Order: sequence, then structure tokens, then C-alpha cells
Amino acid sequence: MSCHLTTRESASKTGNTDAFEAARTNLGAASSTDPDLLLPQPSADPRPPRPAWVEVDLGAIMRNYARIKEEAPSSLTLLAVVKDDAYGHGAVPVARLAIAAGVRFLAVATLEEGIRLREAGLRVPILLLGEREPAEFPWAVRHDLTCVLGEPSLVRILAKVAAEAGKRVPIHVKINTGMNRYGVRWDAALAMVEQVLSEPALALEGVLSHFAQSDEADKTFARLQLQRFQQVLCELEARGIRPAWRHLCNTGGYLDLPEAHFDLVRLGLLPLGVYPSRVCRRLAGLEPAMAVKARIVAIQHLRPGDTVGYGMHYRAESPRRIAVLPLGYGDGFPRVRNAGYVLIRGRRAPLVGGVAMDAFAVDITDIPEVSLGDEAVIMGCQGTDRITARDLADLRQSVVYEALVSWQPRLPRVYRISPTA
Repeated sequence: MSCHLTTRESASKTGNTDAFEAARTNLGAASSTDPDLLLPQPSADPRPPRPAWVEVDLGAIMRNYARIKEEAPSSLTLLAVVKDDAYGHGAVPVARLAIAAGVRFLAVATLEEGIRLREAGLRVPILLLGEREPAEFPWAVRHDLTCVLGEPSLVRILAKVAAEAGKRVPIHVKINTGMNRYGVRWDAALAMVEQVLSEPALALEGVLSHFAQSDEADKTFARLQLQRFQQVLCELEARGIRPAWRHLCNTGGYLDLPEAHFDLVRLGLLPLGVYPSRVCRRLAGLEPAMAVKARIVAIQHLRPGDTVGYGMHYRAESPRRIAVLPLGYGDGFPRVRNAGYVLIRGRRAPLVGGVAMDAFAVDITDIPEVSLGDEAVIMGCQGTDRITARDLADLRQSVVYEALVSWQPRLPRVYRISPTA
């Protein structure tokens, strides 16, 4: 599969931007006068160039949302999880694109993340996942951020803050169905919900839980959690309580457990074109939106016996030609030795030696046409080959989530809109 990215200007000349025109319409009056709101705007003091960067294809994300909405039930509402800077893709541009695609809710993990979205002008409901400290409540109320509560002792405190602000604030009650991280235990949830309903300054908007393992082949525990969540909903229903939003599914649950969809699903990885596991269901046509690239800044010619890098973990057994790329574990690349590869001129160049904080080396002996300034793909597609987030997760013996969020802010984010194929 060939990969092509274009700039905003060249994409507009292709005539392949129908999806974006529809999205821009959904952005409302402000974006209809300024369609470029989909892309981050240039800074008055732009960052200096760096020969290593993260590239985010907003065109891929838009097409991914179109594919998801094409197969999702029309009654199902989508929430976009954009925590940790939208898994490294950029929370503000990804959130804007999600809203343009018809997403009705956003969710983040920290108060600061929510405030940043508000300061960017985003007005849709934003859920604060996890649990809050009382000191955070005034900020959440001030910025109209919806708290998720799972601790009964916090209900009265939030209600007091809301009343003092002259507001009636929505909340979602978190049910612990077995993950044992956040939430009120399922067999004690009814009492907490009734406590929320007794507070005039609080409005029970939703109830939720979270799967501990929804994306693996064995769904035994996921179905037990679903059963417990349904038990709570039945208890509420018996008392005439039906929150507007009942939600349990993350990406894995959305893909593999349609019986757990309820009113709302929380999608983080899927619109970015990444799957949480090897075995969860696939959607045809999804495209990874993130790539990581660098340009070759040095070339060295090794003689037999020469070594490479700190610790001299690679020793040449024959004449070799190596290229140096200007990023390392300080940028989020795994700190490995003699493992992994990058793509240069569409071919694989293996890593040699150890990865340093700011640089690593690859063997280009078998790609003789390589020269200074050539582009190397560290994650993403070049020619007919691809390095995935899962490949890098395997390299660091971790999960795809970490492979995405590990790319540090010092790597500039470059946004592109690729045309529809």
C-alpha cells in the first residue's frame, strides 16, 4: 500500500475534500467563515525547524469517523476521549475534528486538559474521567466541565460548590463493576445515585462503568461486568430513575460487545486508526493518523572492528555504512540495542548500537542510494511498507497506548490533510 500526504493547499486542489466540507458545515457559523479552524493556526512566533517530527493526518481521522459512523447504530452517541493530548495527536485539533464529525461529548483525564479545550473555544460537554479532589471542583464548575463521581463523600462537597456558584451542574456516577480503580461498588451504587438526586445543585446526567478487559478473546470477565452494570440499571429503573446517558464501552467494547453499547460509547484509539489489541474486531478502511519521521543528519563509514554509540553495543564485522537520525529516547523512541528498524527510500534499515537520548543509528549499507537529508520513517508508511504503533509497542514490550503517548512535546507536530484515495 502506498502512502501519500499532501498539504492543506494541495489537498484543496484535488477535489477530494467532500468529507471535510461536510465536517466544516457541522462546525457551525464560525467555521463556515473560517474553514481552516480544522487545522492549528500558525503561531506569531513559529518554532524553529527540527529534522524530526510527528505528522498527524487529519484527513485520515475524518475518514475514520465516517467509517465508524457508517457502521454504528444511528441511535448510538459517540464520545471522543482526547486525554493525554489525544494520545499524542494533539487534543485541540483532534477534538475539533471529532465535533465536526458529529461527536457530541469529549472526555479527558485531568482538569488542565479540560480547561485547555475550553480555552480553545470548544463548548460541547467535556467529561472529567477519574476522580477529583475537592480543590478541583470550583475550577470544574467555573469551566462547565462535567465531573465523574465515584466517591459518595464528594457528592455533598461538589453540590455546595455548585450552589455557591449559582449553578446546577451535571454529573455522571461511576460504577465499579470489578476493575477496582474508580467508582462506587455496584452493590452500593443505588444509595449514591439517590444521594446525588437529593442535591438540588446536582443533575444526574449519566452512569458509567469501565471494562478491565474488553479487547481480548476471552470475554468472561467483561460479560460479568456487563451483568453487574445491568443489575444497577435495573435497580434504578425499578425506582423510576433512568439517566440520559448510560455508558460502559471503550474502543474494545464498542468493537466486540454490541450488547454493551447502551446510549453512548467512549472512543479513544479507534478514530485515530489504531486498535487496542491484536484480536479485537477490525473495521475495513481505518487508517493510522500518526507518523513519526526524521531526516538523516550524518553518515558514517565503518571499518571492520569499529563500534557504534554509547557502550559500544554494535561492532562492525565488515565495512558498513550507517546513518544517524536526530531523535532518541528523550523524544519517546524505545531505548533498545540492535533491535528494530526504520524505513528509508521504502526499504528497512536496521538499528545498530544503542538508542541515545537524542540520536540513534541505522545500517544503510544495503541501500546505497541513501544520502544526507533523506527522510526516514520511524512510525508510519513509506512506499509499500509500514511500521505500526504495535511494532513499536512490541519493541518496548508494552502496549500501543504507550507507543503513541510516549512521543514528547519537543517533537513538533505537523498537521496535514490527505485527500481521499
